[in-house]
Amino acid sequence: MTNNIEKFLQSPEFAVIGASSNRNKYGNKVLRCYMQHQMKVYPVHPSEEEVEGLTVFSSVMELPSDVKSISIITPPQITEEVVNEAIKRGIKNIWMQPGAESQQAIQNCLNHQINVIAKGPCILVVLGFHEE
Repeated sequence: MTNNIEKFLQSPEFAVIGASSNRNKYGNKVLRCYMQHQMKVYPVHPSEEEVEGLTVFSSVMELPSDVKSISIITPPQITEEVVNEAIKRGIKNIWMQPGAESQQAIQNCLNHQINVIAKGPCILVVLGFHEE
């Protein structure tokens, strides 16, 4: 798991799928965690326009090409759709946050040689998130 996390964190840019403007939701906390560590991050949500002062992308397909790692904070059924988009988009690393995992999505990642982190730690714990 440690090697998978190290590989994930080597991306030049990141995205949070399921980003939220609600500061109590994990989609917001994960985004702020990246920001606290001065990492270039993009929020993705189909119906939000701005989160934490950042312009929101409506889908994985719209992300800049330097995004190679995505954190997913969505219900498992949506995670499966996100993984399909990520495969088409060429994303190399996917971290399914606790509660977002789907066995089908995990297997789909493995079938496409995507570095997947699932059923493990939350990025908030690994990077260390401090509530502001």
